[in-house]
Amino acid sequence: MFTKILIANRGEIACRVIITAKKMGIKTVAVYSDADKDARHVLLADEAVNIGPAPSRESYLVADKIIAACKQTGAQALHPGYGFLSENASFAKRVEEEGIVFIGPKHYSMAAMGDKIESKKLAGAAGVNCIPGVNSAIESAERAVEVAQGVGYPVMIKASAGGGGKGLRVAYNDKEAFEGYTSCRNEARNSFGDDRVFVEKYVEEPRHIEIQLIGDSQGNVIYLNERECSLQRRHQKVLEEAPSSFISEATRKAMGEQAVALAKAVKYQSAGTVEFVVGKDQSFYFLEMNTRLQVEHPVTECITGLDLVELMIRVAAGEALPLTQADVKRDGWAIECRINAEDPFRNFLPSTGRLVRFQPPVETMFASDTRHWHGVRVDTGVQDGGEIPMYYDSMIAKLIVHGKDRLDAIGKMREALNGFIIRGVSSSIPFQAALLVHPKFVAGDFNTGFIAEHYSQGFRAEDVPHEDANLLIALVTFVNRKYLQRATALSGQMEGHELAVGTDFVVLILGQQGATTERPVTVTNFDVATGSSTIRVGTKSYQICSNYHLGEVRIEGTCNDKAFTAQVERGGLGCKNPLALRVSHNGTQIDALVLSQRATELYALMPYKAAPDMSRYVLSPMPGLLVDVAVQVGQKVLAGERVAVIEAMKMENVLFAAADGVVKSIAASKGESLTVDQIIVEFV
Repeated sequence: MFTKILIANRGEIACRVIITAKKMGIKTVAVYSDADKDARHVLLADEAVNIGPAPSRESYLVADKIIAACKQTGAQALHPGYGFLSENASFAKRVEEEGIVFIGPKHYSMAAMGDKIESKKLAGAAGVNCIPGVNSAIESAERAVEVAQGVGYPVMIKASAGGGGKGLRVAYNDKEAFEGYTSCRNEARNSFGDDRVFVEKYVEEPRHIEIQLIGDSQGNVIYLNERECSLQRRHQKVLEEAPSSFISEATRKAMGEQAVALAKAVKYQSAGTVEFVVGKDQSFYFLEMNTRLQVEHPVTECITGLDLVELMIRVAAGEALPLTQADVKRDGWAIECRINAEDPFRNFLPSTGRLVRFQPPVETMFASDTRHWHGVRVDTGVQDGGEIPMYYDSMIAKLIVHGKDRLDAIGKMREALNGFIIRGVSSSIPFQAALLVHPKFVAGDFNTGFIAEHYSQGFRAEDVPHEDANLLIALVTFVNRKYLQRATALSGQMEGHELAVGTDFVVLILGQQGATTERPVTVTNFDVATGSSTIRVGTKSYQICSNYHLGEVRIEGTCNDKAFTAQVERGGLGCKNPLALRVSHNGTQIDALVLSQRATELYALMPYKAAPDMSRYVLSPMPGLLVDVAVQVGQKVLAGERVAVIEAMKMENVLFAAADGVVKSIAASKGESLTVDQIIVEFV
């Protein structure tokens, strides 16, 4: 067995590998860029080596620096994680030639499966069901349109070396095929150094289901059940679960056996995943094989009781698999939510900056620990005060739960999300919380188009129906009553004129454009000692009991004897009024003021100050790098025309003109790092 390994990655996956290595008694070496010098994976490792500037093309993607770090530290093996160089066959071969063990598949297997065009040919030869399409590189946008017309719309335009949703577009007409081809090539060239693109039929209402494999150097390959990854936004996975509630036992077996046949055909060893698109009739077609560990591997670990990272290390060291196909378990249900640094209320734009508060829910399961199940696990590469840089992907953490069945797992995940506190940057938590309460998700009635269908106009918290909206009003009132109670104890109050706290209040829910909604409430039985009170909202009473302390964000307790977890704070980021209380629960969020009747009457007289008209400007919607300005001063631009391109967190974001106009000035230059709402172009 190895005594020291190097992890050629960063973030949560680097931490994940380090944790298992420590369990196995193996010393670890971290590599880091200038932007990551204080990152969590650097602190966890036994040694750390700086490999260059922040941009990944100057650090994490430079093979020479990674190999030099191995030699410098005496690392005998290298784990690539996922992303960066993890599926680069040339890198894997170079590592092997340097006498370092690559903890992953052999370079020839990676080369065979890493190319999406060649992998489909190999899959077909191995007897794997393949999707209709043209499996050869398309040389121009015009040719892409011709091929798409021949295959029949809709089509999927994919970069041959793509992954993680990058270099992928769905086109429903000639215009989308033409533009999608260009964007795919640009993203693929920038992210993977390979701009080959191909076209295949897009299966409508598809499910995305993948089979986890593990193979050893003795020729043994087994499948470890499936993962349901159909909840996707812009072809990037948002939430994964294992097993799938959709497929039958017969389909599971057929998919697993085809995946194993493909792996054996390329002499595959280590962990890998074969992805399938599955139709409504459970017909399934090969999509691609990921020759690495997947982001969503923890859900498989939960239902099988296996540590996939440990198996990868042992296989790389030449050991045989310690189990056969008959030994593979399927226990309970696991769900994973990807917690990303993006703002769901601004069309999921990237959000970078400092994590001024990072408080995950309490963990009862842990990475690499197969003794504890049916609980909550958090895999992360960040910590309080850490930085979310613009140079890498947007993942903050992975939240994983394991339950006895699917409904139990959903309930655990809802409570865990309700208690996950992230401040300083926006996160995807509100959106994921909303998904988990959606009736169709709960019923298992969804496909890869679910998010596009149900949130076609974007995500707004007020659009998410809460099963008991009055609970939010009761929580706001409960917390406000605690503030008033503290005020009664302040010294210096004039005798006979001390603050008196009444029982009747009005909750003003703050809406858009200064609109408000009034809800009368009554507070009785307030007990400081027990932290309880009764709040009446309309015709319903809420007996709330909580040891909540003012200033905390997470509030836990019982309401009518049922446990709850929520978040509440005064004047939160983006709050409509700095004095308002913001409460969030199960994906629903409100901003509210709790006032006396007289104060409510006076508030109605306050004028609403409208935001300034910025319609003649094109503003940067996020922090990022301005990679292109497509217009010039004096140019007439029509609505929908491309104006600028911003790159952030490895994604290309195109800004279009919202209306016809003439360019008056250009305020930012190509190559400039932009801040949120920075002016790029002004129109007359």
